[in-house]
Amino acid sequence: MDNSYSYFSFVYDKLMDNIPYDEWTDFICSILKKDGIEDGIIAELGCGTGQMTERLFNAGYDMIGIDNSAEMLDVAEERLSMIQSEMEEMTPILYLNQDMREFELYGTVRAIYSVCDSLNYITKKDDLLKVFKLVNNYLDPKGLFIFDFHTEHYYKETVGDSTIAEVRDEVSFIWENRYNEAEKINNLYLTLFLGIEDAYGSENAYGSVSVSESAYGSESVNESADGDFSVPLYERHDEVHVQRAYSLAEIKELLSEAGLNFIDAYDASSKDTPDEASDRIVVVARENGKSWDDLEKFMNQEL
Repeated sequence: MDNSYSYFSFVYDKLMDNIPYDEWTDFICSILKKDGIEDGIIAELGCGTGQMTERLFNAGYDMIGIDNSAEMLDVAEERLSMIQSEMEEMTPILYLNQDMREFELYGTVRAIYSVCDSLNYITKKDDLLKVFKLVNNYLDPKGLFIFDFHTEHYYKETVGDSTIAEVRDEVSFIWENRYNEAEKINNLYLTLFLGIEDAYGSENAYGSVSVSESAYGSESVNESADGDFSVPLYERHDEVHVQRAYSLAEIKELLSEAGLNFIDAYDASSKDTPDEASDRIVVVARENGKSWDDLEKFMNQEL
Protein backbone atom coordinates (compact mmCIF):
# COMPACT_ATOMS: atom_id res chain seq x y z
CA MET A 1 0.00 0.00 0.00
CA ASP A 2 1.19 3.53 -0.79
CA ASN A 3 1.29 6.12 1.98
CA SER A 4 -1.70 8.41 2.35
CA TYR A 5 -1.81 11.07 -0.37
CA SER A 6 1.30 9.75 -2.17
CA TYR A 7 -0.62 9.37 -5.45
CA PHE A 8 -3.91 10.93 -4.38
CA SER A 9 -2.10 14.27 -4.33
CA PHE A 10 -1.84 14.28 -8.14
CA VAL A 11 -5.63 14.24 -8.56
CA TYR A 12 -6.76 15.56 -5.17
CA ASP A 13 -8.05 18.89 -6.46
CA LYS A 14 -9.83 17.22 -9.37
CA LEU A 15 -11.68 14.75 -7.15
CA MET A 16 -12.34 17.20 -4.30
CA ASP A 17 -13.96 19.82 -6.50
CA ASN A 18 -17.07 19.74 -4.31
CA ILE A 19 -15.33 21.15 -1.23
CA PRO A 20 -16.78 24.61 -0.41
CA TYR A 21 -13.42 26.36 -0.01
CA ASP A 22 -14.86 29.83 -0.61
CA GLU A 23 -17.57 29.31 1.99
CA TRP A 24 -15.03 28.02 4.53
CA THR A 25 -12.76 30.99 3.81
CA ASP A 26 -15.56 33.49 4.36
CA PHE A 27 -16.51 31.83 7.64
CA ILE A 28 -12.94 31.74 8.97
CA CYS A 29 -12.34 35.34 7.94
CA SER A 30 -15.54 36.42 9.68
CA ILE A 31 -14.34 34.80 12.92
CA LEU A 32 -10.89 36.36 12.60
CA LYS A 33 -12.15 39.85 11.82
CA LYS A 34 -14.74 39.70 14.58
CA ASP A 35 -11.78 39.20 16.91
CA GLY A 36 -9.86 42.10 15.35
CA ILE A 37 -7.49 39.94 13.31
CA GLU A 38 -7.58 41.62 9.91
CA ASP A 39 -3.97 41.08 8.85
CA GLY A 40 -0.71 39.52 10.05
CA ILE A 41 0.66 35.98 9.96
CA ILE A 42 -1.73 33.02 9.97
CA ALA A 43 -0.68 29.36 9.95
CA GLU A 44 -2.64 26.44 8.51
CA LEU A 45 -2.18 22.89 9.78
CA GLY A 46 -2.76 20.22 7.15
CA CYS A 47 -2.76 22.70 4.27
CA GLY A 48 -2.69 20.00 1.57
CA THR A 49 -2.47 21.51 -1.91
CA GLY A 50 -2.81 25.04 -0.55
CA GLN A 51 -6.36 25.78 -1.67
CA MET A 52 -7.32 27.44 1.61
CA THR A 53 -3.84 28.88 2.15
CA GLU A 54 -4.09 30.85 -1.08
CA ARG A 55 -7.58 32.06 -0.29
CA LEU A 56 -6.55 33.37 3.13
CA PHE A 57 -3.59 35.08 1.48
CA ASN A 58 -5.95 36.73 -1.00
CA ALA A 59 -8.03 37.87 1.98
CA GLY A 60 -5.04 39.87 3.24
CA TYR A 61 -3.04 37.53 5.49
CA ASP A 62 0.58 36.41 5.32
CA MET A 63 0.36 32.64 5.25
CA ILE A 64 2.28 29.62 6.51
CA GLY A 65 1.07 26.26 5.24
CA ILE A 66 2.13 23.11 7.10
CA ASP A 67 1.59 19.57 5.83
CA ASN A 68 3.12 16.14 6.38
CA SER A 69 2.75 15.14 2.71
CA ALA A 70 5.61 16.29 0.51
CA GLU A 71 3.57 15.28 -2.53
CA MET A 72 0.67 17.55 -1.56
CA LEU A 73 3.06 20.43 -0.95
CA ASP A 74 4.65 19.86 -4.37
CA VAL A 75 1.25 20.60 -5.89
CA ALA A 76 0.87 23.67 -3.66
CA GLU A 77 4.33 24.96 -4.56
CA GLU A 78 3.72 24.43 -8.27
CA ARG A 79 0.55 26.49 -8.18
CA LEU A 80 2.27 29.12 -6.03
CA SER A 81 5.06 29.46 -8.62
CA MET A 82 2.42 30.14 -11.26
CA ILE A 83 0.85 32.83 -9.07
CA GLN A 84 4.20 34.45 -8.33
CA SER A 85 5.10 34.56 -12.02
CA GLU A 86 2.12 36.88 -12.49
CA MET A 87 3.10 39.18 -9.60
CA GLU A 88 5.85 41.75 -9.33
CA GLU A 89 6.64 40.79 -5.72
CA MET A 90 7.11 37.44 -4.06
CA THR A 91 3.93 35.97 -2.60
CA PRO A 92 4.28 35.77 1.21
CA ILE A 93 3.26 32.13 1.52
CA LEU A 94 5.66 29.78 3.26
CA TYR A 95 5.07 26.05 2.93
CA LEU A 96 6.63 23.72 5.50
CA ASN A 97 6.83 19.94 5.21
CA GLN A 98 6.24 19.10 8.87
CA ASP A 99 4.24 16.68 10.98
CA MET A 100 1.65 18.74 12.87
CA ARG A 101 2.48 16.72 16.00
CA GLU A 102 5.99 18.23 15.89
CA PHE A 103 5.62 21.44 13.89
CA GLU A 104 7.99 24.35 14.53
CA LEU A 105 7.64 28.02 13.70
CA TYR A 106 10.15 30.86 13.96
CA GLY A 107 7.83 32.88 16.19
CA THR A 108 4.22 33.28 17.21
CA VAL A 109 1.33 33.92 14.82
CA ARG A 110 -1.98 35.72 15.16
CA ALA A 111 -4.07 32.65 14.45
CA ILE A 112 -3.82 28.99 13.47
CA TYR A 113 -6.52 27.07 11.66
CA SER A 114 -7.06 23.55 10.31
CA VAL A 115 -9.88 22.40 8.03
CA CYS A 116 -10.99 19.43 5.95
CA ASP A 117 -10.91 17.07 8.99
CA SER A 118 -7.10 17.12 9.05
CA LEU A 119 -7.07 16.65 12.83
CA ASN A 120 -9.03 13.40 12.48
CA TYR A 121 -5.84 11.93 11.04
CA ILE A 122 -4.36 12.23 14.53
CA THR A 123 -5.65 8.89 15.78
CA LYS A 124 -4.24 8.99 19.33
CA LYS A 125 -5.59 11.41 21.92
CA ASP A 126 -2.10 11.91 23.38
CA ASP A 127 -0.87 13.01 19.97
CA LEU A 128 -3.78 15.39 19.49
CA LEU A 129 -2.93 16.86 22.88
CA LYS A 130 0.62 17.46 21.59
CA VAL A 131 -0.81 19.33 18.62
CA PHE A 132 -2.99 21.50 20.84
CA LYS A 133 -0.05 22.29 23.14
CA LEU A 134 2.09 23.33 20.17
CA VAL A 135 -0.74 25.51 18.90
CA ASN A 136 -0.99 27.23 22.27
CA ASN A 137 2.79 27.71 22.27
CA TYR A 138 2.94 29.32 18.82
CA LEU A 139 -0.08 31.59 19.09
CA ASP A 140 0.23 35.26 19.95
CA PRO A 141 -1.21 36.12 23.36
CA LYS A 142 -4.97 35.60 23.07
CA GLY A 143 -4.54 34.38 19.49
CA LEU A 144 -7.23 32.21 17.88
CA PHE A 145 -7.26 28.54 16.97
CA ILE A 146 -9.98 27.54 14.49
CA PHE A 147 -10.40 23.95 13.32
CA ASP A 148 -12.94 21.41 12.20
CA PHE A 149 -13.34 17.69 12.78
CA HIS A 150 -15.60 14.88 11.63
CA THR A 151 -17.84 13.38 14.29
CA GLU A 152 -18.70 9.76 15.02
CA HIS A 153 -22.11 10.41 13.47
CA TYR A 154 -20.37 11.11 10.17
CA TYR A 155 -18.29 7.92 10.20
CA LYS A 156 -21.01 5.69 11.64
CA GLU A 157 -24.18 6.98 10.00
CA THR A 158 -23.40 9.28 7.08
CA VAL A 159 -20.71 7.25 5.32
CA GLY A 160 -20.80 4.04 7.37
CA ASP A 161 -19.53 0.84 5.74
CA SER A 162 -20.07 2.10 2.22
CA THR A 163 -18.36 1.84 -1.14
CA ILE A 164 -18.28 4.69 -3.66
CA ALA A 165 -16.97 4.36 -7.20
CA GLU A 166 -16.63 6.98 -9.91
CA VAL A 167 -15.23 6.98 -13.42
CA ARG A 168 -13.76 10.11 -14.97
CA ASP A 169 -11.70 10.69 -18.09
CA GLU A 170 -8.38 11.18 -16.32
CA VAL A 171 -8.95 9.14 -13.17
CA SER A 172 -11.27 6.53 -11.72
CA PHE A 173 -11.53 5.53 -8.08
CA ILE A 174 -13.07 3.07 -5.67
CA TRP A 175 -13.62 4.44 -2.16
CA GLU A 176 -14.35 1.83 0.53
CA ASN A 177 -15.20 3.01 4.02
CA ARG A 178 -14.96 0.80 7.11
CA TYR A 179 -15.68 2.13 10.60
CA ASN A 180 -14.63 0.32 13.78
CA GLU A 181 -17.07 1.57 16.39
CA ALA A 182 -15.23 -0.01 19.34
CA GLU A 183 -11.97 1.78 18.52
CA LYS A 184 -13.59 4.82 16.85
CA ILE A 185 -11.22 4.27 13.94
CA ASN A 186 -12.27 4.79 10.34
CA ASN A 187 -10.30 3.08 7.56
CA LEU A 188 -10.79 4.47 4.09
CA TYR A 189 -9.42 2.17 1.39
CA LEU A 190 -8.83 4.17 -1.76
CA THR A 191 -8.04 2.53 -5.10
CA LEU A 192 -7.02 4.96 -7.82
CA PHE A 193 -6.71 4.28 -11.53
CA LEU A 194 -4.55 7.12 -12.81
CA GLY A 195 -3.85 7.96 -16.41
CA ILE A 196 -0.11 7.94 -17.05
CA GLU A 197 -0.26 11.70 -17.53
CA ASP A 198 -1.68 12.19 -14.03
CA ALA A 199 0.66 9.69 -12.43
CA TYR A 200 3.88 10.97 -13.97
CA GLY A 201 3.11 14.28 -15.67
CA SER A 202 3.87 13.02 -19.19
CA GLU A 203 2.48 14.91 -22.15
CA ASN A 204 -0.21 12.32 -22.87
CA ALA A 205 -1.61 9.11 -21.52
CA TYR A 206 -0.81 7.04 -24.59
CA GLY A 207 2.29 5.24 -25.70
CA SER A 208 4.46 2.17 -25.38
CA VAL A 209 4.81 1.75 -21.64
CA SER A 210 5.11 -1.36 -19.51
CA VAL A 211 3.12 -0.94 -16.31
CA SER A 212 3.30 -3.58 -13.60
CA GLU A 213 -0.01 -2.59 -12.03
CA SER A 214 -1.82 -0.99 -14.94
CA ALA A 215 -5.44 -1.59 -15.74
CA TYR A 216 -4.22 -3.81 -18.60
CA GLY A 217 -2.03 -6.05 -16.45
CA SER A 218 1.73 -6.41 -16.53
CA GLU A 219 2.17 -6.41 -20.31
CA SER A 220 3.05 -3.28 -22.22
CA VAL A 221 0.46 -1.70 -24.51
CA ASN A 222 1.92 -0.27 -27.70
CA GLU A 223 0.91 2.52 -29.97
CA SER A 224 1.77 2.12 -33.62
CA ALA A 225 4.09 4.61 -35.27
CA ASP A 226 1.35 6.02 -37.47
CA GLY A 227 -1.04 6.39 -34.57
CA ASP A 228 -3.64 3.96 -35.92
CA PHE A 229 -3.81 2.07 -32.61
CA SER A 230 -3.62 3.80 -29.32
CA VAL A 231 -4.85 2.72 -25.92
CA PRO A 232 -4.84 4.91 -22.81
CA LEU A 233 -2.74 3.55 -19.97
CA TYR A 234 -3.86 3.60 -16.38
CA GLU A 235 -1.96 2.63 -13.27
CA ARG A 236 -3.60 1.25 -10.17
CA HIS A 237 -2.53 2.63 -6.79
CA ASP A 238 -3.92 1.69 -3.39
CA GLU A 239 -3.89 3.98 -0.36
CA VAL A 240 -5.27 3.67 3.15
CA HIS A 241 -6.47 6.74 5.04
CA VAL A 242 -6.98 6.23 8.76
CA GLN A 243 -8.96 8.70 10.87
CA ARG A 244 -10.34 8.75 14.39
CA ALA A 245 -13.75 10.00 15.42
CA TYR A 246 -13.80 12.55 18.25
CA SER A 247 -16.65 13.93 20.29
CA LEU A 248 -16.95 17.61 21.14
CA ALA A 249 -16.57 16.68 24.82
CA GLU A 250 -13.24 15.00 24.10
CA ILE A 251 -12.06 18.00 22.09
CA LYS A 252 -12.98 20.41 24.89
CA GLU A 253 -11.14 18.28 27.44
CA LEU A 254 -7.97 18.15 25.34
CA LEU A 255 -8.10 21.90 24.65
CA SER A 256 -8.32 22.61 28.36
CA GLU A 257 -5.47 20.25 29.15
CA ALA A 258 -3.34 21.99 26.51
CA GLY A 259 -3.99 25.38 28.09
CA LEU A 260 -6.34 26.64 25.38
CA ASN A 261 -9.67 28.24 26.21
CA PHE A 262 -12.68 26.87 24.35
CA ILE A 263 -14.72 29.73 22.88
CA ASP A 264 -17.45 28.27 20.68
CA ALA A 265 -18.49 25.44 18.37
CA TYR A 266 -20.61 25.42 15.21
CA ASP A 267 -22.21 22.87 12.96
CA ALA A 268 -20.13 23.29 9.81
CA SER A 269 -23.15 23.16 7.50
CA SER A 270 -25.72 25.26 9.34
CA LYS A 271 -23.36 27.37 11.48
CA ASP A 272 -25.78 26.65 14.35
CA THR A 273 -24.97 24.98 17.66
CA PRO A 274 -23.84 21.42 16.88
CA ASP A 275 -25.95 18.45 17.92
CA GLU A 276 -25.83 14.65 17.75
CA ALA A 277 -26.57 14.72 14.01
CA SER A 278 -23.69 17.06 13.13
CA ASP A 279 -21.24 15.53 10.67
CA ARG A 280 -18.56 18.21 10.91
CA ILE A 281 -18.00 20.63 13.79
CA VAL A 282 -16.00 23.85 13.71
CA VAL A 283 -14.34 24.84 16.99
CA VAL A 284 -12.90 28.18 18.03
CA ALA A 285 -10.41 28.34 20.91
CA ARG A 286 -8.11 30.99 22.32
CA GLU A 287 -4.50 31.03 23.48
CA ASN A 288 -4.11 31.24 27.23
CA GLY A 289 -1.10 31.56 29.48
CA LYS A 290 1.27 34.05 27.90
CA SER A 291 1.41 37.83 27.87
CA TRP A 292 3.10 40.24 25.49
CA ASP A 293 5.63 41.03 28.24
CA ASP A 294 6.43 37.33 28.62
CA LEU A 295 6.80 36.99 24.87
CA GLU A 296 9.08 40.02 24.63
CA LYS A 297 11.30 38.65 27.40
CA PHE A 298 11.47 35.29 25.64
CA MET A 299 12.40 36.88 22.27
CA ASN A 300 15.10 38.99 23.92
CA GLN A 301 16.58 35.85 25.48
CA GLU A 302 16.55 34.12 22.09
CA LEU A 303 18.36 37.07 20.50
